[in-house]
Amino acid sequence: MSEELIELEEEEYTSELTAPVFKRIMGVLKPHWKWVVGFLITIGLTSAFDAYFTYLNKQMIDQGIALGNKDVLIRIAWIYGSFILLQCIFIFTFIYLAGVLGERVQYDLRKMLFNHLQELSLSYYAQNAVGRLIARVTSDTGRVSDLVTWGIVDSTWAVMNIITSLTFMAIINWKLALIVSAIIPIMIYVATKFQKYILVEFRQSRRANSKITGAYNENIQGVRVVKALGREDENLVEFQQLTTTMYRASYRAAWLSALFLPTVQIIAAIALGAIVWYGGVQIQFGGITIGGIQAFVAYLTFMMWPVQDLARVYAEMQHSIASAERIFKLADTPPDVHNKPNAIPAQTLMGKIEFEHVDFYYEDRKPVLTDFTLTVNAGEMVALVGPTGGGKSTIVNLLCRFYEPQKGVIKINGIDYTDYTLESIHSKIGIVLQTPHLFSGTVRENIRYGRLSATDEQVEEAAKIAGAHDFIVTLEKSYEHNVGESGNLLSVGQKQLISLARAVLAKPELFIMDEATSSVDTLTESLIQKGMEALMKGRTSFVIAHRLSTIRRANRILVIEDGKIAEQGTHAELLKLRGHYYRLYTQQFRHELEVQYGVAEESDSNERENVTADSLMVKREKGEAVAAD
Repeated sequence: MSEELIELEEEEYTSELTAPVFKRIMGVLKPHWKWVVGFLITIGLTSAFDAYFTYLNKQMIDQGIALGNKDVLIRIAWIYGSFILLQCIFIFTFIYLAGVLGERVQYDLRKMLFNHLQELSLSYYAQNAVGRLIARVTSDTGRVSDLVTWGIVDSTWAVMNIITSLTFMAIINWKLALIVSAIIPIMIYVATKFQKYILVEFRQSRRANSKITGAYNENIQGVRVVKALGREDENLVEFQQLTTTMYRASYRAAWLSALFLPTVQIIAAIALGAIVWYGGVQIQFGGITIGGIQAFVAYLTFMMWPVQDLARVYAEMQHSIASAERIFKLADTPPDVHNKPNAIPAQTLMGKIEFEHVDFYYEDRKPVLTDFTLTVNAGEMVALVGPTGGGKSTIVNLLCRFYEPQKGVIKINGIDYTDYTLESIHSKIGIVLQTPHLFSGTVRENIRYGRLSATDEQVEEAAKIAGAHDFIVTLEKSYEHNVGESGNLLSVGQKQLISLARAVLAKPELFIMDEATSSVDTLTESLIQKGMEALMKGRTSFVIAHRLSTIRRANRILVIEDGKIAEQGTHAELLKLRGHYYRLYTQQFRHELEVQYGVAEESDSNERENVTADSLMVKREKGEAVAAD
C-alpha cells in the first residue's frame, strides 16, 4: 500500500501542460458553451466595474473634492450605489454559473469514466488496483472540474483585472500606463519562478509525506514482527531520516513562500516610485491630476493580487493536468474484448459448445491453455478438477468471454462466439463464485439483482429453490434485512446461498459454479447442492470443485493439468483408472473421510494404507443415506 501511495504521488507531479491535453480539457466544456459564455461575460463586467470604481475615485477627487462641487459628489455617489448593485448581481451570476459548470463537467467526466469502466475487459482490472480506478473517478475528476471552472474564474478574473486596469490607466495617462505595462511582465515572471521553485519543494515534501505514511502503515500493521525481531531502533532511524527530509523540504517551501510576497511588493514599490516621480513632474505641466496619480497607485496595487493569482493558478494547474492525463488515458484504453462491427445477438446458448485448438495466455505470456479441444453437449454437466494454476478458471472465463483466445476458436451452436454480441452472451450465463459478492442493500435487492423486473414473489421463490429462504426468514427483517457493505453482516455460507438465489432468479441458459462450496460448512454445502441440482436441470453447466459430493454427480469430469485434459470420464470411471483423478481424490479427501468415519491418525500405518478411497467412499455414501433417512 505504501509503495502505491508513493507511486501515485510521484505520478501526480510529473506532467506539464501540452496542447493536446489542454485541447481535450477545453473540449470537456464544449457541450456547456452557453454557460461558459455567460460566465465570461459576467466576470468581465464585474472586473470592469472594479476598475471603473477606481476611475470614479479619481473623478471624485479631481471634480468634486478639489473643486468643492457637491453636485458632482452626489452624482458620483448615485453612480457608485447603482453600479455596486449591478456588480453584486454579476458576482452572484458568475459564481453560480461557475459552480453549476463545475458540477456539470464533473458529472460528465464521472459518467464517461463509469460507462467506460463497464466496457473494459477483466484483464484491465487484473492489472490495475481498485484504489487507482476509484481515484480516477473521484479525486481526478474533481481536480479537472476545478481546473475548468475555478481555475478559469481565478485566471480570467486576474487577466480581466490587469486588462481593465491598464485600459483605464491609458485613458488617464498613456505614458504612465507604458511604465506600468513594462513592470507587469517582470512581476509575472518573478511570481511564476517563485511558484515553480515552491512547487519543487512542495513535491519533495509530499513524496516524503507519502513515504512517512507508508512507514506508519507498515510499522503499525507489522508491529508483532517488529517487536519479535527487535527492529525498533532501526525503524526509528529510518523514520527520522524520512521526517528530516520532509522537514527540510517544507522549510525551504516556507522560506520561499515568505520571500515571495516581499519580492513582488519591492517590484511594485519600484513601479510606484516611478509613477509618483513621473506623475509629480507631469502635474507641473498639467499632464495628470492628483486624482490621476491616486488612481494609478490604486490600479497598480489592484494588479498585484491578480499577478499572484496567475502564478498560483499556474502551479495548481500542474496537479490538474496530471489528473486530466490520467482520466484521458483511462478513457482511451480500449477493451480487450469487444463486439465485432456486425455482431448479432445470440438467440440461445443451449446448444453444443466447442473449444477448437484453443491457446491462451495472460499478460505474462506464459501459456495457460495449449491446443485445448473440448466438446460439451447441450444439457451436460461438466466438472473441472485439477491442481491450482492448471487452467480450470481460465476455461470458464473464456467461455463467458471475459477473455478471448489468442489462437483457436470457441463455438456455440456451431457459430464462432465472437460473432455474437457480448451482452447477449453475458445475459444468458449465471455464475456463482467461490467468494460471492453482495451489494450494499437488502437481501431482496441483492437477489433481485439477477433480474430487476422480478416481483417479490419471484424473488422469494428463487430463494426457496436455492435453499436460502429458511435462513432469510430468521433474520431480523427477513428479506428487508440489510446485508452491509459487501455482505459483511452475513456469513460466507449465507452470502453464497443468496448468490445462488440470484442466479436462480436470472434463469440462465448456461450455469457456471466456480468453487462455490469450498468455503462453507457441510450443512450449507448440502443446501447449495440442492439449489444447484434445481438450477442445473436441463441446462448446460460447468462446475469447478474438489468436493466429492459436488463433482461426482457430473456427466463428465475433466482433469485439467498444465492447460490440457489429462483425463475425462464419470466419477466411477476415473476412480477405476487410478490415474490423475484418483490421486487428486485420495490426496484431498482421505483426511476428511478418515476423521469423519473413524480411521484415526494414530492408527497403525498398515491399517491406514488398507483404507482405500473406494472403501471410504462407500462409508461416506452409507452415512449420507442414513442422514437422508
